[in-house]
Amino acid sequence: MSKEVPLIPSSESVQRIDAKTSQGRWQMLLLLVICAAPVIASYITFYIIKPEGSKTNYGQLIYPVQEVPESALKKEVYGKWTLLIARPAENCEASEQSCIRLLFLLRQVRASMGKERQRLQIVWLTMDGKEPNEKIKSGYDEEIAGLKTIRLSDDKIERKIILEWLNQNKSEDAIQLLDPNGARMMIYPVSENAPEFSKMRKDIEKLLKWNPTGKYGQ
Repeated sequence: MSKEVPLIPSSESVQRIDAKTSQGRWQMLLLLVICAAPVIASYITFYIIKPEGSKTNYGQLIYPVQEVPESALKKEVYGKWTLLIARPAENCEASEQSCIRLLFLLRQVRASMGKERQRLQIVWLTMDGKEPNEKIKSGYDEEIAGLKTIRLSDDKIERKIILEWLNQNKSEDAIQLLDPNGARMMIYPVSENAPEFSKMRKDIEKLLKWNPTGKYGQ
């Protein structure tokens, strides 16, 4: 004759079930913490840890981060760390030294990341909707320099949205650093002697080291 299964479990059984449930919850929490740790560490490095009473970053931090316009730019920058600049193409001829200097700086910063450079791209948003000239395109193409050129939309609504986003920090001419989710987290104001290559490189290098997100490959 088979044993009857009690309709109400014993207190000992209930305790075992509660113990397993509690253990499962802690294991799930631990797994979430482990997965999120690299991302959390990268932001703590910039926002909280400040050795010797000084800041660890060279660029100007944006907090809270500012999401790039979904319909206009998101798909172009999503998945990689992005250095975004917004400039008219026709004002960036080979003879225009400030523009060439900026493109060269961005190319060198990316190249200095070694194998990690594949996680970093340069996006040039041409504000006049035109293409750069052939000399610039040949020296700073996507395959060699990681430079992607996109033209500002002709749509009035999209143009307005992008311009408002660029001017959100009154820094339309600055270099915008976007995380792989498409959020602006840092800017580098541009002047005759800034930004400095070595300091900017350290910022990017630190981010790529502490935050493993960002796709490899072109």
